[in-house]
Amino acid sequence: MSKHRPSRRRFLVRAGAASIALGGAAVGADALLNGAQAATTASGGFGYTDDGREYTVNTGADLVFRVSRSTGDLTSLVCQGTEYQGYGGKNSQVESGLGPSTVSIARHGRTVLVSVAHGTLRHYYAAREGENNVYLWTDKADDSITVTRYIVRVRPGLFPNDNPDSWDATQDVLIEAQDVRRRPDGTTRSKHYSNQRVIDYRYVGWSKPGVGLWMVRSNHEKASGGPFYRSLMRHSYEDGAGLYEILYYGENQTEPMRFGLQGPFVLAFTDGGAPPAELWHDRIDTSWVDELGLDGWVGDDGRGAVAGVGISGRDPALAYTVGFANAAAQYWATADPRTGAYAARRMLPGTYTWTVYQGELAVRTGTVTVQPGSTTALHTIVLNPADDPGRAPVIWRIGRWNGTPAGFRNAELVTHAHPSDVRAEPWTGDFTVGGSTDADFPAYQWRDVNDGRTVTFDLTDEQAAQPHTLNIGITTAFLNGRPRIRLNDWTSPVPAPHPEPSTRSLTVGSYRGNNHTYAFTVPASAFQSGTNTLTITVASGSSGSRFLSPGFAYDCVELLA
Repeated sequence: MSKHRPSRRRFLVRAGAASIALGGAAVGADALLNGAQAATTASGGFGYTDDGREYTVNTGADLVFRVSRSTGDLTSLVCQGTEYQGYGGKNSQVESGLGPSTVSIARHGRTVLVSVAHGTLRHYYAAREGENNVYLWTDKADDSITVTRYIVRVRPGLFPNDNPDSWDATQDVLIEAQDVRRRPDGTTRSKHYSNQRVIDYRYVGWSKPGVGLWMVRSNHEKASGGPFYRSLMRHSYEDGAGLYEILYYGENQTEPMRFGLQGPFVLAFTDGGAPPAELWHDRIDTSWVDELGLDGWVGDDGRGAVAGVGISGRDPALAYTVGFANAAAQYWATADPRTGAYAARRMLPGTYTWTVYQGELAVRTGTVTVQPGSTTALHTIVLNPADDPGRAPVIWRIGRWNGTPAGFRNAELVTHAHPSDVRAEPWTGDFTVGGSTDADFPAYQWRDVNDGRTVTFDLTDEQAAQPHTLNIGITTAFLNGRPRIRLNDWTSPVPAPHPEPSTRSLTVGSYRGNNHTYAFTVPASAFQSGTNTLTITVASGSSGSRFLSPGFAYDCVELLA
């Protein structure tokens, strides 16, 4: 962790053009002050006041916010005299509001801390003198609250916005559940279509000339789903807008919930530019937090790191990530594209399973132990041919083994649009080996939309005389959808479903589930010299209609030599 002290500019950011992005102080003797001594008078300097219903916190810059003494909700957020908080009569809050809670406030030198206790959950707000930021933490001890998120509710009309996560309920038609809509021009919108892989963004928000409002995410060490998890991040419509920090959510979740203190994540105002680097989760100086007494807080002195020399045997066309996970925490590091070297820092002590991801496909695992105050070195990880399915000799292959549907038809659209979107190319279309490209093969397949995809290919006499393995890799599935094949006149048994998330995925912008390969052993009698036809259908014991029928997302299809 860097030990430099952040600059005290009023907006802590360089001026920048309007954009819409998806993408420690020492504690002095006055830390002992409390009550009336720590509270600020009406003069408007740094500190807080208490009117019996709300705590009002003045950062001493351009930001004043209020927290309810009864619920811990953020009830007001005023920057440069403009109120940003609120739509639909709702506050900004943990989940959809905790309800009756015990709320207290204290000043620690140049920090004001609001503490919220609700059952076994703890939540904190902090303000630093001279900053236009609200620092937040959530400490969840058990599953008495089913999801973990903080939502900032923003008044309508404050920022220009026409993005995949914005809609107009007065003219857009609801087409799925209560959260996916179609515009008059045939394009689709949903709060889910703000999603990005967690590894790809540090902050999300809006800006216009003179002001930007951002949620700067935490390191997600207590979140679930790993580096490639996607969840909603932002939304807006004619009645209001929202920014999210989501650690555990029901949509396409692949891991159990983790518990413990998570944060800080930062609600930041800027002068219109992006949040400054000193607020980013991997650069933020949190030495000042050590003195606040937060339950579960572990400062840098109690953390360790892992540094890897490199990864050999990589496919140079793919990115590699090393993930670290146990029941208590998760981390990840991007491998250098030249050397394969990587480093994960600020890790809680413990023993972790490390996983090398080729793209998003897990190809090798091991264990490593992290000690506080030290860096554990890992020798070069050597990927053998058996680790990479893409190295297996094949007669033909459609796609690339990377754990995603990238390169297939509509793959670039489905993370930010509904499959029925007017911009989607037809989900139908057959494939001819040697005459078609990956872009001719649909990224997704549903039983009620585009079932019965066919692949036509030729075999020599020698190839047709041998049994072969046909592999179909999927990235996720809906309603236990899984592939079944027919090869000419031979039909495979129905495979057992691999465990996948039970919620919607393919229609809410996420192809990410539990990658799995269905391997079919095809006897020699099924093949014929010359032209052969493979037909892939969706098997499932469940029912549904159209894009909510059983289905799955493709990673790769191949016939081994």
